[in-house]
Amino acid sequence: MTINISELYDKKVISTSGKVLGEVKDVILNMDDGTVAKLLFSNISSLMRSSNVRKDLFKNSVDFKRVRKVSQTIIVGEE
Repeated sequence: MTINISELYDKKVISTSGKVLGEVKDVILNMDDGTVAKLLFSNISSLMRSSNVRKDLFKNSVDFKRVRKVSQTIIVGEE
């Protein structure tokens, strides 16, 4: 799946079961291969100020490998 990162921002992320997970506010890139690693539902700067970054990152993101379709919304498979 080839898309521009700019196409991901502000799209709703919905699971295949229909649950709205959030809206893309930022992304984390895998710098080794240049791919998107995670979609964030908060800006990375606000997550980094958290007292528990790991927990908040897990709660406010989804792995990009779960993405099944990108259109007007982003559909992700279940964990």
